Amino acid sequence: MTVLAGSSDSGATDQTSQGTYYTSPVTSWPDSDPLVTGVGATQLILSSGKYTSVAWNDTYNTAVNQHLAGDAGPNPAASGGGTSEFFARPSYQDGVKSVVGAQRGTPDISMSGAANGAVWAYHTFGGAPPGWSLAGGTSEATPEFAAIVALADQVAGHPLGLLNPRLYALSAAHAPGLVDVTSGNNTVSFRQGAANKLYTVQGYPARKGYDLVTGVGTVNALYLVYELAGR
Repeated sequence: MTVLAGSSDSGATDQTSQGTYYTSPVTSWPDSDPLVTGVGATQLILSSGKYTSVAWNDTYNTAVNQHLAGDAGPNPAASGGGTSEFFARPSYQDGVKSVVGAQRGTPDISMSGAANGAVWAYHTFGGAPPGWSLAGGTSEATPEFAAIVALADQVAGHPLGLLNPRLYALSAAHAPGLVDVTSGNNTVSFRQGAANKLYTVQGYPARKGYDLVTGVGTVNALYLVYELAGR
């Protein structure tokens, strides 16, 4: 069975059980589980009629902060990523050990998830009445990638199971279905505590090859669907 999970929307940090933020880099779970494909988020940039992808980071975007938090920010709003303190590096990440070291790195892949580029989603859960609302972050990116996996399952004629070994092999082979993301980072800042102190948690830069912001990059589904299916 293929299991996907968003890499969180808090950049290089994440929320504690009390709702505050860790002041040093952490990763989330279950995306950091070696049996899960962690999905990060990108932002699509239109320039001269062509789209390119950068790592999603709206932490310092005043308009987004006003909409989501009601203040000018900064507030964490970026592709989650980093190395796990609990899970050792799985064998499929041996080729990127210069980035992840001895630990499991996340995310594995990324899809569009910026607030500027959110999608309409129909919600039927929680205490609010059912209805449409905008969704962004890795909660947008993960179902986007799930749709691509479903197409690949159809092409293959069977479930593909754990995708990660295949994704890293395709990345090492520079397969056309994977698109490198080399711009942006997941450094975040926020104010916290009685003194309203400003904290900055230094994240990771997007770079050529695998990185701890967008994983092996984003996708060209026209090719990746068939590459995942081995066709």
